[in-house]
Amino acid sequence: MLDHIGLNVSDAEASKAFFSAALAPLGVSVVMEEQGWVGLGKDGKPDFWFGVGGTPHAGMHLAFTADNRAQVDAFYQAALAAGGKDNGAPGIRAMYHPNYYGAFVLGPDGHNVEAVCHHPEP
Repeated sequence: MLDHIGLNVSDAEASKAFFSAALAPLGVSVVMEEQGWVGLGKDGKPDFWFGVGGTPHAGMHLAFTADNRAQVDAFYQAALAAGGKDNGAPGIRAMYHPNYYGAFVLGPDGHNVEAVCHHPEP
């Protein structure tokens, strides 16, 4: 449904370091940087943008798709190692559906960053 999304952050370099590390297990990396903005994505397409250019957005929920549960676990560990704060360890969230496996970490500007897999365990 969405082609891409962008948000203002308080420190682009700190956000770049955090999101680059946290999203690497999902196959997401920096695709381009333009006029103080950083675009991350897969296969050369920047889907997720952030930069300094106004009042930072606060309290957003950003959910990134994982191909499998191991990627969710790796995201969680990488995000914590990059300075994120625990906001929900990896696990099933049955209130959404029986195979909803997600992990949540608060990023540099307090955003609730999630990795989620919707597939059952193989």
